[in-house]
Amino acid sequence: MTDTDKRLLIIDDDEIYCTVLRDAFTRRGFNVEVAYNEQQAIQQIENFEPELAVVDLRLEQSSGLHLIERLKESDENTKIIMLTGFASIATAVEAVKLGATQYITKPANVDEILAAFEQTIPDTEIMPAAQPLSVKRLEWEHMQKILLECDGNVSEAARRLKMHRRTLQRKLAKHPVRQ
Repeated sequence: MTDTDKRLLIIDDDEIYCTVLRDAFTRRGFNVEVAYNEQQAIQQIENFEPELAVVDLRLEQSSGLHLIERLKESDENTKIIMLTGFASIATAVEAVKLGATQYITKPANVDEILAAFEQTIPDTEIMPAAQPLSVKRLEWEHMQKILLECDGNVSEAARRLKMHRRTLQRKLAKHPVRQ
């Protein structure tokens, strides 16, 4: 099968990023559709029947994790790349468990996404970090894990973390601390 035969669905609420990716994949011969929210994504999954999908983790008020399940229900052979600007171990593990091929952080370009689609087995050559995670990074990872357990419900996550909802929202809105 050539690239021109491949149907690719890009699901991301950042319209500019979607346009850039769509144009780049189209130039490479892919048949590309985009969706900017969960509702549009569900319609595209049913009508377009993608073979490949690039899914953003955060879509307005919903999680792209739900769409991984929907894509796999539609066609278990669909290859899915989960993209996010807010990477965490908990969401990466969950995305792969649900059926994502890979999990990569934004901004990712077309070459990086194509390389992720080609990688069919985990890279066992990656060495663990020499330094342990910082306390701030551990805190951020823990908040992400609890939020995932609460299915994205910030109020419930805040209750479980014993913090004010606005405090949790403020902390989640920040980019993750490096290591």
